[in-house]
Amino acid sequence: MTIQILQFILSLSLLVVLHELGHFIPAIAFKTRVEKFYLFFDPWFSLVKTKIRGTEVGIGWLPLGGYVKISGMVDESMDSEQMKQPAQPWEFRSKPAWQRLIILLGGVTVNFIVAIVIYAGMMAYYGDSYVSNESLKDGIWVNDLGQELGLQTGDRVLAVDGKILEKFNEVNIEILLGSGKEMRVQRGNQTFTLPITTSFVKSAIESKAPWMFPRVPYYVKGFSEDSPAMMAGLVAGDQITGLNGHDMPYFDQFLDSIPAYAGQEVHLQFLHEGEASEISFSVTDSGRMGVYWQDDVANLFPLTTKKYAGLDALEEGYHQAVSKLVYYVRQVKLMFQPETGAYKEAGGFYTIMKQYPTEWDWQRFWNFTAFLSLALGFLNVLPIPALDGGHATFVIIEMITGKVPSTRVMEVAQTIGFFLLLGLLLLVNGNDLLKAFQ
Repeated sequence: MTIQILQFILSLSLLVVLHELGHFIPAIAFKTRVEKFYLFFDPWFSLVKTKIRGTEVGIGWLPLGGYVKISGMVDESMDSEQMKQPAQPWEFRSKPAWQRLIILLGGVTVNFIVAIVIYAGMMAYYGDSYVSNESLKDGIWVNDLGQELGLQTGDRVLAVDGKILEKFNEVNIEILLGSGKEMRVQRGNQTFTLPITTSFVKSAIESKAPWMFPRVPYYVKGFSEDSPAMMAGLVAGDQITGLNGHDMPYFDQFLDSIPAYAGQEVHLQFLHEGEASEISFSVTDSGRMGVYWQDDVANLFPLTTKKYAGLDALEEGYHQAVSKLVYYVRQVKLMFQPETGAYKEAGGFYTIMKQYPTEWDWQRFWNFTAFLSLALGFLNVLPIPALDGGHATFVIIEMITGKVPSTRVMEVAQTIGFFLLLGLLLLVNGNDLLKAFQ
């Protein structure tokens, strides 16, 4: 967990500093005084602080983000005394509306640019690697939930609402998060459409087990404690191929068959280093043989990797950022559809931290940092008072109507926005605590 915490702090610190620079740079360019520039918040005291050209720069003790305090702006500091004084030429409120809008939107603009740059760099250095949906010649395995949708083991999902699914990882995303209402399925030599219902999306989100997976051979990944198969001589890396003399080339066949032999002796056929062998043992009374299966798709199917260079990498970085942003917006949209139950799965700081690997992996670190940058940018641009988008909304209204909202209105809006954000913070982190207790 220490590695995860370090990656989370590094990623968050990097994104916060860059976001605040997005406000700071245009503010300085428009000769607006910036009183403070902080990584993390500093109620009552700060860990480190210094003065640089009139701006107090420091690190706070509360790691919930960061901020810049700009003179003459109603922000989280709620400095009402300053706003009662006559406006000064170096203050935010004295600047033209278009300059104020650029300052306000500078942070989220940087968030989106950072994501594009990171994705572009990854496309050039690592390339885009994925399991092609076309490579799943034997189709997918589905459990009871997938069968309720109308799918069968062996089917191939080709498209959702006409969108051809090139990558296998797009299948689940498009079914659960897409706006599509139907999917195109191939079963044998036939193709047909199936509806995607809201009740299915709700059940799939609430399900803790995967409801769909590629049909794969049964390679042994590991064993549970006191596994009868392990004690009989099966080892990690073996490929299980049959049961009681019947050929079973797929893992899902064992998943369906083994429970029927609870408490009984079975004969298991397998390949060990390419040589056929057989063992006998008794299945546990609970209907298990204690063998974990190799579920890493990348190790079971050939990966398609595309590398990009120069402007092509930048273009692909942009496409990656757009697709990931659309994916995230769909997630947020589901949260506001109570019938799907998606709001129960929203997580806070602990959930975010758990997205980082337990061992340092720069590729996964940069990939999730880019995604987190998009998420922060999107959330900040929402027209909620106390967020950048809320402040920008007031400026846009001013530009349209020609009327400047009063300081009192701005302060009330800031307070309302603060409590809305506090409620959201309590919801997502409360979900983390609830899951921990469960």
